[in-house]
Amino acid sequence: MELSIIIVNYNVKFFLEQCLHTVLKAVSTIDAEIWVVDNHSTDDSLSYLRPLFPAVHFIENPKNIGFGAANNQVLPFCKGEFILFLNPDTLIPGDCLTQCLQFIRSHPNAGALGIRMLDGSGQFLPESKRAFPSPITAFCKLVGLSALFPRSARFNRYSLGHLNPLENHPVDVLAGAFMMIKRSVLDQTGAFDQKFFMYGEDIDLSYRIQKAGFINYYFAGSTIIHFKGESTRKGSLNYVLLFYNAMLLFVRKNYKGLKAGLFGFFIQAAIIIRGLISLLYKIGVFFLKMSENGQNNDKNRAKEMIIVENPTKIKELQIDQKTVILFCESNDFSWKQIIEELERFSYTDAQFRFHGNKSNSIVGSDSKETEGEALATNTKS
Repeated sequence: MELSIIIVNYNVKFFLEQCLHTVLKAVSTIDAEIWVVDNHSTDDSLSYLRPLFPAVHFIENPKNIGFGAANNQVLPFCKGEFILFLNPDTLIPGDCLTQCLQFIRSHPNAGALGIRMLDGSGQFLPESKRAFPSPITAFCKLVGLSALFPRSARFNRYSLGHLNPLENHPVDVLAGAFMMIKRSVLDQTGAFDQKFFMYGEDIDLSYRIQKAGFINYYFAGSTIIHFKGESTRKGSLNYVLLFYNAMLLFVRKNYKGLKAGLFGFFIQAAIIIRGLISLLYKIGVFFLKMSENGQNNDKNRAKEMIIVENPTKIKELQIDQKTVILFCESNDFSWKQIIEELERFSYTDAQFRFHGNKSNSIVGSDSKETEGEALATNTKS
């Protein structure tokens, strides 16, 4: 078999429904299998999804064992020459997987491949390509230099801001949201380290792949949507602790001496600072909601939803901040075209939502920092 796709789900059944619709179209010309591992979801994910996708292999865990462990759980059963670790909150165009396979086959030194990603508003996600963390990159990120100089090779080293996101590049770190790896490489390096419960395991695996003499490639020949933040809110204290403790685990595992000490100091400082920011953010949101609840103004005006089912209609739209564009995939409007139009209109104040042909839900997210929205389109769900 050419390709095995593994998706770990946790309480995002509608996002996964849309994801699986896109994946099934993308593997229509590929000898592939699809595995979904459910990490003890409480939203009836499997009872909802199993009847909709009989060709997909579903595994149900009695508890949440973590992202890396759930992926590793399926590997012994996978028959593919290539393994794709894919997040459930992603949408991929129809030619994405064939292009990725063609690229990785044409580069014998390739160990793994990542891809160009956009968030739900069409903004490029800088974590599509990253360098390994270091004390200098941690310092620049902590004090805000990476945000002030996003294209600097020195100050935004972690996100490789100096590399053109529209070109292919060898990079250090690939995002676990879309990580295609040769099975032979995984057999040599081992899979995800299960000490990482969530976050950091993709950095660790990328590190081991490169250390074994292979190249990790960022592939810009195709673009996907990654909504982000669906299993853990990025602004929450839980996210801060999970993410930075994962970085600390990576440092202690792979770095020694002064480098490890400096890095550990910056990470501990980051946990404290980000924790305070998270607390202040929650307080601010609380008072903002209290203020808005006491007012009747234009903010309460209903938003206008415009349904777009073909690429010509969107060119005629009059868009403002109260516009919600619902992209509906159809025979005349492919996921590839939808992703292209999303990026083209990413500069507007509109919100974007997505609906796959013959699916039962609508999903979307306004930024990588906020929790997404999902709703059923029929009363049975």
